[in-house]
Amino acid sequence: MNSYCKALIFLTLVSSGVDSFAPSSRRPSPALVSSSRATTTNNLLLHATTKTLDGDDDDICRIQILMSDTGGGHRASANALRDAFDVLHPGKIECDIVDIFTDYGPFWPYNDYPRCYKIMAEYSFLWEAFYRFGETPIGLALNEFFMETFCFDAFTQCLARPSGSSETKRADMVVSVHPLCQDIPIKILSSLDSQGASRAPEARTTPFCTVVTDLGGAHPTWFNKNGDKCFVPSDALYQLARDRGVQPAQIVQKGLPIRSGFWSTTKKEKSQETLRTELKIDTELPTVLLVGGGDGMGGIVDIAKSLGDRLGSGSTTPQYQMVVVCGNNQKAQENLNSANFGQGVKVSVQGFVNNMDEWMQASDALVTKAGPGTIAEASICGLPCMLFSYLPGQEEGNVPFVEDAGFGTYSGDPQVIAETVSEWLASPAKMEELKNAALDAARPAATLDIAKDLADIVFKAKQSQPQSVLISKSA
Repeated sequence: MNSYCKALIFLTLVSSGVDSFAPSSRRPSPALVSSSRATTTNNLLLHATTKTLDGDDDDICRIQILMSDTGGGHRASANALRDAFDVLHPGKIECDIVDIFTDYGPFWPYNDYPRCYKIMAEYSFLWEAFYRFGETPIGLALNEFFMETFCFDAFTQCLARPSGSSETKRADMVVSVHPLCQDIPIKILSSLDSQGASRAPEARTTPFCTVVTDLGGAHPTWFNKNGDKCFVPSDALYQLARDRGVQPAQIVQKGLPIRSGFWSTTKKEKSQETLRTELKIDTELPTVLLVGGGDGMGGIVDIAKSLGDRLGSGSTTPQYQMVVVCGNNQKAQENLNSANFGQGVKVSVQGFVNNMDEWMQASDALVTKAGPGTIAEASICGLPCMLFSYLPGQEEGNVPFVEDAGFGTYSGDPQVIAETVSEWLASPAKMEELKNAALDAARPAATLDIAKDLADIVFKAKQSQPQSVLISKSA
């Protein structure tokens, strides 16, 4: 508890200084602006009914996806599901993707979670303190109490708002892709569906599903036995869901939802040679891709220099190629652009890229932090993975996931990373072994499979019960 308190104090001081309880500078949602927070939960419930209004297309199903930009994976997963719905059922499903904390959080820190996340990710002791305390029984109980006390009314405005192109109807189904979007949204749906009579699970009729976006480990808040379905990507998370009381019939194991560029291991629009030509890198040299995430965190400068020095030594002509993606870390990009590497390696330094699928398909090995989405995408591309950092608790389970599957390993030491990767690249037999293991672990159809199951649920619900709508006071 002592470390938790210290971390909380430190986070408050670092993130906001004397103005720590000032409103977030992030733009509030239109729903919040129009209501000016004068609309209460009771008012929303008074205007929720099962009457079907004219003017909305009843053939369209509307799915609200709850997330928050605490890391890039949650929005990426939401967007991937939206894209999959468009492929499977074009024009039949509309997605309402909302950062529920930034847009509807009642006050700091709830409305400032993304910025707080970045601070804690940079200072890992903060992250570990909050994570470890949060997964204890008292931490889980306190989180549930404070969320329901302070966020229930604000979040009700989110779940009760008209969804998609509709001006009246709220979502036919709610899907969570964030660990803190289970307990309270389920209770809110119960309240909305029962006209405010109950928050009990049995009062809910609107379908609610969770799509877990972690891989080898996950926080307990992901798993709520009162949801309809919980989609998990691995055996480890299946067991965690069972440990939290989720029944086998509620758990669906598919894989991680990932971007459309990774939906196949075999059907490639372009060859590796063509991709390398378009990306303006050498078409023949064995290539390692070093990725620091969207924020470029994880000490990529030291790793890039160690790896580049190792690959570049021992030859007067290029034998290898290294691509470094720095994300939004402009300082790292400038540092590496001015660095001198040996003659045995060609080096390409990139900033933020939005075509990571092409860079991965153009590479032969990957050096990355242990993010779940990156690992899942790498396996689909058959890339051996050298992991160099992870968030304590949340991502540390991803290390044994990769190691047990046989397509990579972990080290935080730049010299060990350089030695390991150079040994891989120098051995075609080892590279083939790692590639095959990665492909065996790949789940390229996961996004479409998850979207298909979710679509079946919402279509069935749409047919079996009337849709709750919002009716204005003048109606």
